Amino acid sequence: MTVRAKKHLGQHFLTDENIAKKIADSLTESGYDNVLEIGPGMGVLTKYLLEKKPKVTVMELDSESVEYLKETFPVEHIKLDTSAEKFNILEGDFLKQKIEDVFKGEQIAIIGNFPYNISSQIVFKAIENRHLVPEFSGMFQKEVAQRIAEKEGSKTYGILSVLTQAFYNAEYLFTVPPTVFNPPPKVDSGVVRLIRKENYTLPVDEKLFFRVVKTAFNQRRKMLRSSLKTFNLSDTLKEDPIFAMRPEQLSVEKFIELTDKIANDGIRNY
Repeated sequence: MTVRAKKHLGQHFLTDENIAKKIADSLTESGYDNVLEIGPGMGVLTKYLLEKKPKVTVMELDSESVEYLKETFPVEHIKLDTSAEKFNILEGDFLKQKIEDVFKGEQIAIIGNFPYNISSQIVFKAIENRHLVPEFSGMFQKEVAQRIAEKEGSKTYGILSVLTQAFYNAEYLFTVPPTVFNPPPKVDSGVVRLIRKENYTLPVDEKLFFRVVKTAFNQRRKMLRSSLKTFNLSDTLKEDPIFAMRPEQLSVEKFIELTDKIANDGIRNY
């Protein structure tokens, strides 16, 4: 049995064994006993994950892939441990799952060759559940992978960069050409690894921080005193030098400082 890639699911199956192994090997296996692979397809990455110590759970929306993983995959890889103690197959949409319920509060690493159309949403969901996710490694459209790991001062740096790096140390690992996929995408891909920071809480109100970052980058070419005018900042605060900067110039630490200044200015409606 083989599985055909479905365009509406954004499926591009990885066919290069060396790259699959490199992605699997990007996991440190430190601080968790569970690995969750999102969108395993025909299991090219899965088989290398099963060689590692943690229990592997795969989550797949495509029923044809689920059938393959249950029926054909264990037969094709008879030397791998595909018992229930080591390997679990879940059919469903990761974005609609309650991770805490699925893993009963245990720590997990997330990994995958992510569909381009929902890859940013997958990252944001991991951020929401960061108390459960010490590590995250996966393949994205190259542009998105670069954005996740980019530092301030670049046009690539944006909302995804700041909100990810507020809680994780991000590293761009390597680039993957379209030729190693079936069907090949039209762009290069990139693999990124996120390691949760030791202190992954913010010293400011998180909801306000998210709102400040998103509002600032919605008008990224403007100085902050203009892009953040919906916060009704006092004239005194607007004279602070930070408000003469543009959002792409601010590090995560500067965005935290900015959020603190706005909170101390008296804003309460957020």
